[in-house]
Amino acid sequence: MVDDDESVRRSTRRLLESFGYRAAVFESAEGFLRFGQLRDTSCLVLDVQMPGMDGLQLQTQLAAEGCGIPVIFITAHDDQESRRRALRAGAVAFLGKPFTDQQLLQAIRSVLRRDEGSLCGGEHGRY
Repeated sequence: MVDDDESVRRSTRRLLESFGYRAAVFESAEGFLRFGQLRDTSCLVLDVQMPGMDGLQLQTQLAAEGCGIPVIFITAHDDQESRRRALRAGAVAFLGKPFTDQQLLQAIRSVLRRDEGSLCGGEHGRY
């Protein structure tokens, strides 16, 4: 999960872990890229607006690098243009904040059921 809001990171991590998912959280897109575990990422929950590289830019960079990590966008700034760009670029969901736990879990379960094979570099993810 990448979100610049600490409370969102903390609560979302707790939610995911309470349902048995492993979760790594980052306060910036740049931090996520430095993580070095792209091949181990099954799903990316990503804020749209962040300082530095925003979520849409990260999605574009991952696609350019051939990393097909499924992206679920979350945002407090739900505008039609961002939504359109994200979904056109392959995002699997675009959730406005506040979203319900059930909405996020449903989107993640949808991603994990797909079993798309190669996500990034030829291996399935674990995060």
